[in-house]
Amino acid sequence: MFRFTHATLACALVLGLATPVLAAKSAATAAASALSPATFKVERDTLENGLTVLYHEDHSVPAVCFWQWFKVGSRNERQGITGLSHFFEHMMFNGSANVPPKEYDRRLESQGAYSNAFTSRDMTAYYEEGGSASLEAMFELDADRMRALSLLPDMLKSEVEVVREERRFRTDNSVPGLLDEALYTTAFFASPYGWPVVGWMNDLERITRDEMVDYFRTYYAPNNCILIVAGDYDRKTIRERVRKHFGGIPRQTPPPRPVNSEPEQRGERRVEVHYPSETVSFQVGYKAPSVKSPDGYTLQVLSTILSGGESSRLHQALVYTQRIALSARAYYQPGLEPGLFELSVEMAPGKTAAEGEVALYAELDRLAKDGPSERELQKARNQAEASFVQQLKTNNGVGQTLGFYEHVYGDYRKMFTAIDSYRAVTGADCKRVAKEIFDARKRTVAVLVPEAAEGEAK
Repeated sequence: MFRFTHATLACALVLGLATPVLAAKSAATAAASALSPATFKVERDTLENGLTVLYHEDHSVPAVCFWQWFKVGSRNERQGITGLSHFFEHMMFNGSANVPPKEYDRRLESQGAYSNAFTSRDMTAYYEEGGSASLEAMFELDADRMRALSLLPDMLKSEVEVVREERRFRTDNSVPGLLDEALYTTAFFASPYGWPVVGWMNDLERITRDEMVDYFRTYYAPNNCILIVAGDYDRKTIRERVRKHFGGIPRQTPPPRPVNSEPEQRGERRVEVHYPSETVSFQVGYKAPSVKSPDGYTLQVLSTILSGGESSRLHQALVYTQRIALSARAYYQPGLEPGLFELSVEMAPGKTAAEGEVALYAELDRLAKDGPSERELQKARNQAEASFVQQLKTNNGVGQTLGFYEHVYGDYRKMFTAIDSYRAVTGADCKRVAKEIFDARKRTVAVLVPEAAEGEAK
């Protein structure tokens, strides 16, 4: 009997997505129906301690990916303790009750597996990937750190220094990092999206151990976590094994909901960042809705129309035709709070930010006035769909997709409507949403002002 696997599912979907504008409707319908609860099976289990577990079984290869998706990001912090979520991304690999410091990765790697993690404004997620035989070691290690992470004073102090150095590297000495930080801190006055994920340097220096312990106990509890097991596992025993390792970890008082008091923006905001550079760069952010908005998929299609490859509008206009920029990109991803539709431009040598802004805004105005062509729209929908589908080709991608939809969208089953949602975006939708979003009164601009490096002649 034929069975969809990650590879065959992705192949079936991409074949449908790659059809020309005038392709037969039957191919598109078949591709859309390939991703459904019947063909892409997911099982949900909720433990007594509030832990949510999602299972996706696939025996294509003897490999598995295990995700722990904690519903905590910089959005859950406050002034004075910014950067704590990212700090714990580091600490989770530094020992627990039965695992000495620096032993976590060694034990995983001895099983042929590896680990990684990321922190964002809305979540902190950890994953391990390896052969099927390594799954038990993953359960043991991750349950131990969820139950009793080592928070020894010397280890905390040491890891804070690591995080501070990361901030210096990725933000304080990085043009994109400096501009991104300036953009968000200028765009938001009272939103939990206003401070950087890595945290402010002064906060990293002053956070106390008691604040760290309290934060971990509150946000890294089983009732604030989603586990995802994707790949080759024994279906008969998997739930028992998860309950054995994670079922005894006590739940905690649910964390408070972040406060968002952001007022309506009524005028353009601008900020300059002075830093040594050979070229000019700038970033633009337009206030954009949260995941609750029905226009989220339209905004993703708009970002693809603007910068989805070399044939996209911004690349053609600013890089190819006018030759004033080295790169031009657009980005939007729905979040739990209203965020930004972001655009970034790196100017060609000798070109100014003012020239870039004129060209950029002209393209945005044209899109809002005329909308996309039908061919341009179809290409963007295909690209957006293909990007979504291709993530499902691997166990890791499956876990990340399930975690994102379960946490941000509120239910993993909403992923099954994603393809139809992309295909439902019309030219009229793009025109309407572009007109609403690309409003100069809701715009924030961060501009790099190049300076000579210390010791060089200006």
